[in-house]
Amino acid sequence: MTKTLSEAEDFAQGLAARRRETGWPGVQAFVIPSFTSLHLVAGVLEGSGVLVGAQNAHWEDDGAWTGEVSVPQVADAGAVLVEIGHSERRMHFAETDDTVRMKVAATLRHGLTPLVCVGEPEEVLREGRSADFVSAQLEAALQGAVDSPDDATVLVAYEPVWAIGEHGRPARPEEISGVLGLLHSRFGDRVSGFLYGGSVAEDTVARTLEVPHVDGVFVGRSAWALPGFLGILDTAASSAPHARRPRLP
Repeated sequence: MTKTLSEAEDFAQGLAARRRETGWPGVQAFVIPSFTSLHLVAGVLEGSGVLVGAQNAHWEDDGAWTGEVSVPQVADAGAVLVEIGHSERRMHFAETDDTVRMKVAATLRHGLTPLVCVGEPEEVLREGRSADFVSAQLEAALQGAVDSPDDATVLVAYEPVWAIGEHGRPARPEEISGVLGLLHSRFGDRVSGFLYGGSVAEDTVARTLEVPHVDGVFVGRSAWALPGFLGILDTAASSAPHARRPRLP
């Protein structure tokens, strides 16, 4: 929940200009602005190669759901991605595995790419159950919506709850690879790519991209200011290319 319309427009214009200058070879950039600036940002970034997503969408196409926004509406506003199941949505707005599953199905039904967020709280980490906890979240999200490799147009963002936010602790490489290794073995044929998010910044992105099974990064507050986002993109582009890249629109 950041940026007025003018702030979002300035950010998008600066991003588009740098994209034309550098191209960031091997990197697919995307942004997920607030609903109020979604259409504006999509218009500024049209043709730039930077993808635009929505931070949420309802599972129904229309109806008596005051305050909600549907997948057809965000698509009409220019979104090609839909972020689903972020930990803040789960924690503060009663998002459940069932609503995540319905939103994934709705997003796929309209030809957009779901970006499903999964991640465990700190107590699960302490108990040594991270991989199984996150695997159960993803299984629930894909159930009935993605049953075969032909349906594999879902992106997954692994964001440990204990690693995100102002006071998050950066995850160690083995903590990331342990969870993503299990997810890759169980869901690799049904998922187009695995991103990692959690205290990712310009000084950590290169080593994060070197972790096995990390296809990309999902960045929060480090990318709120344009210089920070550009620095992350520059660093990612200069990192060694991965053999496997997410399949995006």
